[in-house]
Amino acid sequence: MAIEVNGTTYETDEEGYLVNLADWNKDVAEVIAQAENVEMTDNHWEVVNFLREYYDEYQIAPAVRVLTKAIGKQLGEEKGNSKYLYELFPYGPAKQACKIAGLPKPTGCV
Repeated sequence: MAIEVNGTTYETDEEGYLVNLADWNKDVAEVIAQAENVEMTDNHWEVVNFLREYYDEYQIAPAVRVLTKAIGKQLGEEKGNSKYLYELFPYGPAKQACKIAGLPKPTGCV
């Protein structure tokens, strides 16, 4: 499977996750977000950028519990809860946000 962004084709797996992490950029993220029916706001980008930094550091996409706790530590209690994260990413904060961030599907996500 693939998505096309600005005339460039990017390979994705059957669930829409980018195959090559290096292909990711803001435009690619916007196209994936549109396909997921997510309108990107500063709050969405905050989570997406957090996930990319987390992945750079640990080479793994965090499961939702880990994500919630880590975001609470870094961005504050009001953002470190699943209600807030599900409002941003209704199909699952870890799964959907990782897809938009160009990361592989988090382990433990079905």
